[in-house]
Amino acid sequence: MKIRIILICLIFLLFTSCAGISSKGIFGTGVSIALDPRSLGTQIDDSVMQKNVTARLALRDKSYLISVNTKVLDGRIFLTGKVDSPEEKLQITKLAWETKGVRSVKNDIKLKEDFDFKQSAKDLLITSQLRTALIFDKEIKATNYQIDTYKKKIFIYGIALTSKERQKVINEAKEILDVKDVVASIFLVEDLRIQKD
Repeated sequence: MKIRIILICLIFLLFTSCAGISSKGIFGTGVSIALDPRSLGTQIDDSVMQKNVTARLALRDKSYLISVNTKVLDGRIFLTGKVDSPEEKLQITKLAWETKGVRSVKNDIKLKEDFDFKQSAKDLLITSQLRTALIFDKEIKATNYQIDTYKKKIFIYGIALTSKERQKVINEAKEILDVKDVVASIFLVEDLRIQKD
């Protein structure tokens, strides 16, 4: 009887933790299994890889939990955030490449500078404007994209269902006032290793 209760508890924990991952998705912005064009297996592999990279970064230096963001998309690791020195940036890149199953690493980590409230507010406004534009465009699945802005430079990560959708997302970003550059890491569904059937 005790074994049955323990088994039921473990299954309950497994399903509730899966629901948390699926509703949060890889980007933590509401990407769900139903809307994500990746196969369930790829989503799980990416989630495990992201947790692995985050854990290894935390083991190296706990401050990386706050200062470095990791995203994994179809085995590709994307790094953003701020560190104190170029050596740290190289060490983090090396650590990401050592992750099992990694296909590529894109490091957009910047060196720390004095906090500039005005610049941070502008970056937040740019991110909000783009997020709103994507939500209101019916031809774009806004939940499939993660947006980061640093010094008026927009970084977009995600999966587009068509090349037309990918171009629309990039064009929306370029139309925002004061944007200096757009770095788009947007993959087409057909470029993924394994898609949903």
